[in-house]
Amino acid sequence: MDLSFNAEERAFQDEVRGFIAKNLTEEMKRATALTPSVFSDPDIGMAWQRALHRQGWGAPGWPVEYGGPDWTPAQRWIFETECARAGVPNVNVMGVKMVGPVIIGFGSPEQKNFYLPRILSGEDYWCQGYSEPGSGSDLSSLKTRAVRDGDDYIINGTKIWTTHAHHANRMFALVRTGDGPRQQDGISFILIDMKTPGITTRPILTIGGDHEVNQVFFDDVRVPVANRVGEEGKGWTYGKYLLEFERGAGIASAKLREGLKAIADLACSDLTGRAIDSPDIATRISEVEVDIDALEMTELRVLSALQTGQNPGAVSSILKLRNSEIRQAVTRLGADVIGHDALAVEPMRPLYKLNHEPATPEEMLTVVPEYLNGRAYTIFGGTSEIQRDIIAKMMLGI
Repeated sequence: MDLSFNAEERAFQDEVRGFIAKNLTEEMKRATALTPSVFSDPDIGMAWQRALHRQGWGAPGWPVEYGGPDWTPAQRWIFETECARAGVPNVNVMGVKMVGPVIIGFGSPEQKNFYLPRILSGEDYWCQGYSEPGSGSDLSSLKTRAVRDGDDYIINGTKIWTTHAHHANRMFALVRTGDGPRQQDGISFILIDMKTPGITTRPILTIGGDHEVNQVFFDDVRVPVANRVGEEGKGWTYGKYLLEFERGAGIASAKLREGLKAIADLACSDLTGRAIDSPDIATRISEVEVDIDALEMTELRVLSALQTGQNPGAVSSILKLRNSEIRQAVTRLGADVIGHDALAVEPMRPLYKLNHEPATPEEMLTVVPEYLNGRAYTIFGGTSEIQRDIIAKMMLGI
């Protein structure tokens, strides 16, 4: 594999760097650096999405006919790597990288014409209605039900761990529209306007002190049948397709590498008493760096499929599994590097809006929140146990 860039690709790299230098404000950069979650607050993330859209780069993985930039895999790699190095905000992942590909693959012409431009422009902000109390990893047991009433469905039930539901104006959800021999039968994929009467959103504060997730209740919520994506009862197929994009979308290794670099810089500083001098810390930094190198090579293999809007298949479970495990290793390392300073946890969120002098240096401010927030990495998007089952069945034939 030739990993060197040709002249055209180096020119594109310069173009990306120029775009970032022009559009990434200091406010955006600082807010991103002080955000312990994988999700940026909408006022930061969507401002960046609008800048990307103006440039024609709003959805790197989409086919060109739906607004994608028609990049080669190398260009996609360059773009995401440069964004990670510069510390740009995360866009609305659930719009661009999750529901967008499902609408492209299975939506009606009317749905494509209406929703896709609004995702690209940042006009719509999406959340995901999958998990329920008692239906997490066993998602096919979900009980939120949509009953047909003429041209509408009437939805009753609840969704939980719904990230940024308190910000979103749209939700894509799996709901039960029928019953069959298997739990997976009778599930449909529905697009919901969050302003519809009967929807209640209640916050859930996580161990890290973040208001990131919510529980959403549906009480006789009326949604047009026209908002169903694809066929009734085929939602499990569409939902699995979407999860492959969630698990395998983007270039995780570049952000992991930047996260590790920040921890290594702390370890080499006087703020931590040069924690790098500990053989244990130095060895662990090297081990994580090797793991990131290996993940990077796996990502390169799947880029071509993602570039054309194709689902990455079972390899997405490998990417999700290793990304989650390495993220947790980086955050554990960070907590150990700062030592007793980990006890001073800043309770206010978001950190970039602090209106007082924090108890710890700003370089350390997100270390513990990232560690606490990161406990969920091996759970959301499908637990590590589920990923290993998928790999065993689809790739090893076990």
